[in-house]
Amino acid sequence: MLMNTHEARLDALRKELARRDLTGFVVPISDEYLSEYVGAYAQRLGWLTGFGGSAGTAVVLADRAAIFVDGRYTLQVREQVDGRLYEYCSVPEQSVGGWLAENVSPGARVGYDAWLHTRGWARGVAKQLEKAGGELVATEGNPLDAVWQDQPAPSPAPAFLQDEKYAGRSSASKRAEIAEWLKAEKLDAVVISALDSVAWALNVRGADVDRTPVALSYLLVQADGTADWFIAPEKVPAEVAQALGNAVRVRPRDQFAASFAELAGKRVAADPARSVAAIFERLDEVGAEIVAVDDPVVLPKAIKNAAEKQGHRDAQARDGAAIAKFLHWLSLEAPKGEVTELSAAARLEEFRRESGLLVDLSFDTISGAGPNGASPHYRVNEESNRSLEPNSVYLFDSGGQYHDGTTDITRTVWVGPGSPPDEVCDRYTRVLKGHIALAVQTFPPGTPGSALDVLARQSLWMAGLDYNHGTGHGVGSFLSVHEGPQRIAKGRGAQAGTDQPLLAGMILSNEPGYYKTGTYGIRIENLILVEERQIDGAEGSWLGFETLTFAPIDRTLVKCDLLTARDVAWWNDYHAQVLAILGPQVSGDVLEWLEAACAPL
Repeated sequence: MLMNTHEARLDALRKELARRDLTGFVVPISDEYLSEYVGAYAQRLGWLTGFGGSAGTAVVLADRAAIFVDGRYTLQVREQVDGRLYEYCSVPEQSVGGWLAENVSPGARVGYDAWLHTRGWARGVAKQLEKAGGELVATEGNPLDAVWQDQPAPSPAPAFLQDEKYAGRSSASKRAEIAEWLKAEKLDAVVISALDSVAWALNVRGADVDRTPVALSYLLVQADGTADWFIAPEKVPAEVAQALGNAVRVRPRDQFAASFAELAGKRVAADPARSVAAIFERLDEVGAEIVAVDDPVVLPKAIKNAAEKQGHRDAQARDGAAIAKFLHWLSLEAPKGEVTELSAAARLEEFRRESGLLVDLSFDTISGAGPNGASPHYRVNEESNRSLEPNSVYLFDSGGQYHDGTTDITRTVWVGPGSPPDEVCDRYTRVLKGHIALAVQTFPPGTPGSALDVLARQSLWMAGLDYNHGTGHGVGSFLSVHEGPQRIAKGRGAQAGTDQPLLAGMILSNEPGYYKTGTYGIRIENLILVEERQIDGAEGSWLGFETLTFAPIDRTLVKCDLLTARDVAWWNDYHAQVLAILGPQVSGDVLEWLEAACAPL
């Protein structure tokens, strides 16, 4: 019997592992920068298994294999990955290390690419394998790359400058701040390997990763304020090198690991959560003293300055006009039954591109009709593409990358011409109430996102309902649409990522939802900015949220008898702002539709 494509690839990998005397190998979705979204050259898991999600790991042994995904991809992995070849494993209930410990024999040698995993991951899995009599082995090169015959090369796209009018600060001032931190901590240098941290520190951007404007590179900052930027030299135009000046040395990216010999005997900082195991191994080899600390760029990057805040407001206003045009178009075309998830996503991108300022989308648009909307991270393709059927729910989550800001918005609409069922209106209104409760909340400094998460869930919880994702993630400035360290979600602790106090200048999403498996999904998302808040009679300092996203929320689905006077006041005030901001950007039928959509409740 002939093997299919993915079966043949799995067979080729197993033969390569046997050649290397390896019992098995771990294949994550990752690159050497631990990016959330990776370039085509690093899509190893997708090539091997067919899985198209953004998070997952496969483990390949000689006689069996498994693929690990979290709850976002439970349905998708079964649609895309052959169950005859891979066992489906759910994270966090099942782990790679636990599965390996149960399925290997004493003497097993399981390989991993130290450039694709953290040191903490490697140590944890190694301990579990040791209990089973096996060992975890760092491979020389990646065995999968050896059998991926047509593996794309890393992107050759040139880096470009992020104008200081958008960045709000010079790269020199940022590097000086890092140098002062190094001196205060008695450190000689810091390795910065997260791509968005490198981009922010240097005020450069790139086109090496879809949806995230970064350049594949590493940065080594010294305590004297100078820096070594490891990047393919041909990717650095003269104007970029000139702007950075002599204090930033451009060095070939493939010399990064070898350059660590220069750090022998020095105290070097590296972030164990944002730097791969290979970096720590190499620093150990050369005799550097490693100090494991958080990336010093992460927090300053998350706290937006005045220029970045205004850039976000401008980008959101421009983006909101595109959303309004799309919603108007949808109100006319969707009830005809001829619009599909793919055609809707394409039309939305067209409206965004009309401004002439869209650089890229900020992520692949989630365009979910009916039951497809019940998968929070659904990604439409030709096989899954559904029509937006009359009298159904449609959810779209999308965003744009502009030089002045990164947008992310979700709206859920009822596709007529009939009236929506009472259950849908009830769930929608409870999601809306949670969105409003978070938007209007004030809180004292030191409050982490975990303390606010219940606000967005309270109305759903009262009805015995919930949603299985976080309520809010950080957002970058013409950088990653998912930016740490801030987060609003259940749970506490470093693993949950919710211990970080919310600080003035941080931008987050506000996106409660509800999902009925196999039927429909609901989510309402705006971006919000943490700001200082003056409260009459208040004692001490207080914070609150400024809403940044302005676009109509579907009033057809609102069940008004569930709303409080405060809810109605928020709705009316919000839509008055929507009309004031978007009205001047649209005209004719779109303006007439917008005025009706923004009328008071």
